[in-house]
Amino acid sequence: MDEVRGRPASVDVASGRLSGDAYARNFDDVHPPLDPHEALVEADRCYFCYDAPCTTACPTSIDIPLFIRQISTKNPDGAARTIFAENILGGMCARVCPTETLCEEACVRNLAEDKPVQIGLLQRYATDHYMTSEDHPFERGTPTGKRVAVVGAGPAGLACAHGLARLGHEVRLYDARPKPGGLNEYGIAAYKTVDGFAQKEVDFVLAIGGIELINGKRLGGDTSLAELRRDHDAVFLGIGLGGVNALACEGDDLAGVVDAVDFIAELRQATNLASLAVGRRVVVIGGGMTAIDVAVQSKLLGAEDVTIAYRRGPERMGASAKERDHAQTRGVRIKTDAMPRRILGEGGHAVGVEFERTETVDGKLVGTGDTYTLDADVVFRAIGQSFLPAPLEGDGTGLRLDAGRIAVDAERRTSVAGIWAGGDCVAGGEDLTVVAVEDGKLAAASIHTALTS
Repeated sequence: MDEVRGRPASVDVASGRLSGDAYARNFDDVHPPLDPHEALVEADRCYFCYDAPCTTACPTSIDIPLFIRQISTKNPDGAARTIFAENILGGMCARVCPTETLCEEACVRNLAEDKPVQIGLLQRYATDHYMTSEDHPFERGTPTGKRVAVVGAGPAGLACAHGLARLGHEVRLYDARPKPGGLNEYGIAAYKTVDGFAQKEVDFVLAIGGIELINGKRLGGDTSLAELRRDHDAVFLGIGLGGVNALACEGDDLAGVVDAVDFIAELRQATNLASLAVGRRVVVIGGGMTAIDVAVQSKLLGAEDVTIAYRRGPERMGASAKERDHAQTRGVRIKTDAMPRRILGEGGHAVGVEFERTETVDGKLVGTGDTYTLDADVVFRAIGQSFLPAPLEGDGTGLRLDAGRIAVDAERRTSVAGIWAGGDCVAGGEDLTVVAVEDGKLAAASIHTALTS
């Protein structure tokens, strides 16, 4: 019954499918933190490699052997300072980084046994321990008299703002949404960042001082690049991706066809999970982390039948094998080589999706002509986001784009003097929190050099 169905399903989208206790259990911390004894045992497994391939694999170049050694000597605060020196959002990255394809994949323990050191959990242990104190690992630098506009309070913007404040610059941090944090606040599965951690981390970052947070101000609407360049000595753009890719097939405009990023944002801001409506039969189209997050959370909200459908093979999926396993252990089915052909509707509402099986021939994806239908009350689009250049109008003339995103050099300088950019909005990015943090860090150093040389 997971392929060809006899007839389209009736629409069945409802809220409150579970008990209150079930919602609490389902959305509890997916990876509980290590206790002190567990952290010491795990830290003892590290070989403390001199050439440290794990550090090389970290986009922010955290000295991983050093912070693990500091944990092993019962100095978690020192470990946290080592982490924060390179990645001020180390707490969030410990929760959401795909460590299985970065530092942990590079761990030499993989050569000796089948399990790397749990670097992500150790990083969380250290950063969580430190953030319970009232201290901040850095002080604001001597004021330079320079003022910088940072647009977007997501990972790239927060990292850039913090780096600039450390160097003594005055920062105005603008964000269009009511809360800062960007995707850390609005775009990550709720079970990965419990207890309001995203906002706690923002408070931690801003505690250095010298950063004025201005929410509810949208570039291209409430302000323009012309105004920002006039009123500031430099501008950093960390505006993310504002568009969502369409399915480009018949029925994409039916009720019940929903952008996954919008649903995740709604869930993250919900004060009562039981109030969220979820389909009984859910189909998610896509193969990245957003697809995994919306599929798993639909299941946790009470959906009975959840399927992720991806047009290529599993090896091409953006979501890691670990995340795919996580979804499947939560009852989510993953169907690959499945291209959506049309969304079926009854009374203006989606009731199913027709797929065509695909194969790769000479490196090109082709349809086989073999089709089947999956019933669905809700269909989630999770096929990626796109950059919207419209907010750059107004003294953004000459801001060069590359592959539809802002072109930058190694220092995150754009083609327009005085404007830097980083995070998901720039060309060549990997759409990872840790990469965005590195972009913001590099841009802050470059801006400082430009303003003080």
